[in-house]
Amino acid sequence: MTFPDIVPKLKALMPRLAGRLVANQPLADVTWFRVGGPAQVLFMPDSEDDLAYVLGKLPSDLPVQAIGLGSNLIVRDGGVPGVTIRLGRGFNEVSAEGTRVLAGAAVPDVKVARAAADAGIAGLSFYRGVPGAVGGALRMNAGAYGGETKDVLVLANAVTRGGDLRTFTNAEMGFSYRHSGVPDDVIFTSALFEGKAGDKAVIAAEMDKITEAREATQPIKSRTGGSTFKNPPGHKAWQLIDAAGCRGLVVGGAQVSELHCNFLINRGAATAADIETLGETVRERVKAQSGITLEWEIKRIGVAG
Repeated sequence: MTFPDIVPKLKALMPRLAGRLVANQPLADVTWFRVGGPAQVLFMPDSEDDLAYVLGKLPSDLPVQAIGLGSNLIVRDGGVPGVTIRLGRGFNEVSAEGTRVLAGAAVPDVKVARAAADAGIAGLSFYRGVPGAVGGALRMNAGAYGGETKDVLVLANAVTRGGDLRTFTNAEMGFSYRHSGVPDDVIFTSALFEGKAGDKAVIAAEMDKITEAREATQPIKSRTGGSTFKNPPGHKAWQLIDAAGCRGLVVGGAQVSELHCNFLINRGAATAADIETLGETVRERVKAQSGITLEWEIKRIGVAG
């Protein structure tokens, strides 16, 4: 499927564009599931100022969607209408000073953990277990192994849909479990985190322990999107899925992981529809077995094929 090419029209509106606008750019290759259709327009901004400039020039009725590393994402087979923004160079710097780490929104969470460890900053090691980038961590209050973004964030810089620069304090982020209250059309550009002084050897050992736990309990070498469903209050999603008899369940080319049944995997030839249908089937079976409705943690964007 392809969309009408609106790139020439958009470029005419923004003569000072510095980044790239590409029509009908395939997105499957930038998602961990390796599925999905194209972006009608993919915008890769050159800098925060470039991002703000373009957002200020885009027609207000044109849909805008930001994506990161594609780890916690299903792009539907019909693709994503409007403009999809993917941050790259210009948003991938990370530095540490004192007990603080400053990171661009495109920096993988694991690099935040490593930068903190190298600087002897404790409290950020949990990011070793988060498969994504800083922008996604801010959007969903990402966490793992006893830590969450809300525990360590000082402030987040962002650009609004209208092209205005904003800074959000931790309190203004409206964090809750796997959620931020910041409007969906705000695009994060960088974040400042704070830990505490620690022993480098102790921090390194903690990160090694997280690495070993992930490798032993999660299908990290498969085409997967990380944890599929949020843990309902008082329950573990994987236990509910297992109790509903869904471990190993297959729909088309998609399967519930045998290793960790809150992970869905692409066995090689799955479509986005296979994966999403499998997830909905799991939700139905868990609801029937336990009375609990699982809530998607993985973000789903675009239109059906």
